[in-house]
Amino acid sequence: MEKKEVVLETVREVSKQQESAINAPPAVDMNDIFQDDPDYKPNKFMATLGKVWDSFEKPPNQRRYIQKLDLFILSYSLLSYGLKSIDVSNVSNAYVSGMKEDLGLYGQERNLFTTFFNIGYLVGSTPSQIIINRIRPSLWIPSCELVWSCLVMGIAAAKNAKTIYGLRFLLGVFESCSYPGFAYILGSWYGPDELAKRMGVYDLAGYAANMVGGSIQAGIYQGLNGVHGIAGWRWMFIIDGCMGFPIAFWGYYSIPDFPNNTRALWLTKKDKELGMVRMLALGRREPRKLTPRRFFRMFFMSWRPWPFMVSYVMLWISGTSSYFNLWLKSLNRFSVPQINLIPTGGYALGLVTGFLMANLSDRTHVRFPWLMLATFIRFLGSLLLAIWNVPYGVIFFANLCSYMGEPVWSLLLTWAAEEFQDDAELRGLLAAVGNSLGSAFSMWLPLILFPTPEAPHYKFGYIVTTVFDVIDFIALLAFLLMSRYDRNKKGLVLNSFGLVVNREEYLANLEELKMDDNRERSDSVSEEEAIQVAEHAGAPRKE
Repeated sequence: MEKKEVVLETVREVSKQQESAINAPPAVDMNDIFQDDPDYKPNKFMATLGKVWDSFEKPPNQRRYIQKLDLFILSYSLLSYGLKSIDVSNVSNAYVSGMKEDLGLYGQERNLFTTFFNIGYLVGSTPSQIIINRIRPSLWIPSCELVWSCLVMGIAAAKNAKTIYGLRFLLGVFESCSYPGFAYILGSWYGPDELAKRMGVYDLAGYAANMVGGSIQAGIYQGLNGVHGIAGWRWMFIIDGCMGFPIAFWGYYSIPDFPNNTRALWLTKKDKELGMVRMLALGRREPRKLTPRRFFRMFFMSWRPWPFMVSYVMLWISGTSSYFNLWLKSLNRFSVPQINLIPTGGYALGLVTGFLMANLSDRTHVRFPWLMLATFIRFLGSLLLAIWNVPYGVIFFANLCSYMGEPVWSLLLTWAAEEFQDDAELRGLLAAVGNSLGSAFSMWLPLILFPTPEAPHYKFGYIVTTVFDVIDFIALLAFLLMSRYDRNKKGLVLNSFGLVVNREEYLANLEELKMDDNRERSDSVSEEEAIQVAEHAGAPRKE
């Protein structure tokens, strides 16, 4: 009887696979879209580079297009996000570099700086993403960056904690458009074999900036402390703010908006057409007008966003890396510059694990296993810190685990961009609403879990972050299972790129692309025939 059930189950599974194969839409070849040689194979050198960065092993026309996107979109997003990450570490580094003593910060002020920033982030995050639906990102994001730069410089002039509270709130408001905005833009231009790496590099720009920033801040403190009567920690904010102005002006030029409405001067007419065609071939819907009714239905009439939201919020509130330097300072064995420099080792590990997992995720075309691995690394770090009574080296390693688990952010956003590719506005809002919810918790939770007077041993706090990591595991599994259930319930299928699409709608789009291609070829043939007739008649050829 048991054997019979096994056989029947096997037959059912084979039938499902055959039905899925029959219903699967026809394969789309990007070589046809870009008019590349279908038999193209990169040489050994380009193939080796392609193992690190995919564009090198692509055919010539695709390579040129992707590298152009990388040059402009990634350059601004990396510079902008990296600079903002330096500002975040600036507060922590300034606190241990003289700010505490200069302003008399002997209570919860350090945590309150973060709390007021998170309040601003909460207030600005979702409205900013809605604004991007109405105002071009190429105008909105750089404008916010200009205001942000002025506010950062304002901290250098602060005479007390209350002034910094107000400035940190405004910084949160004007910074809130950056992370979700760039994630939305990247998800609108890149394909499934490219996106995780770009998301990863973008996310890791913060780590690279903090790595370099530690050295910069140590150099500023040593080289400028006391120059013109200004303390070293104040110079950190002055220089950080000044760096923001040229980056913001570069953003006005480099951000291309979206494939369906781009006005980027660095894209040719052909590039703009290819951008739209490529996204149609992938099955990714273009942005539409966001109405209050659609917003309500997205988040309150559907389960779809909520497993993602739970996981995203757990990431927000389970991080422990910002307390590493407080532990280092408590040992009384390191100088101020060393306390600023040592965490750069953690950022370096985060860069390696982040890029490695993103690359492997793109190459294997799966997101879930790598997400679980990154989440486990974070869980291990929190667990060891919760135990605490372990050797010095183990505590050091546990603090590094929070850095090494950094890939969860980029992989989660990549997975969401692909799972929700049928709704551009939902894709854009996921990170924004997630940031709002994360900020709502971060406004008060650190005050309870990580009170400054208890540094560096936050016994209760590390236990709670361990529990948060367990909840993250459950949320990721729920996201996987519910996405598959939703796919089966709606009769959706996977296209040749491994992305979920509505078969009828996707076929209609492919047919439209085919008609446009035939029309273009027909026009090209007609033009060539006209030239031949003119030449045969003796008319001069028009160049």
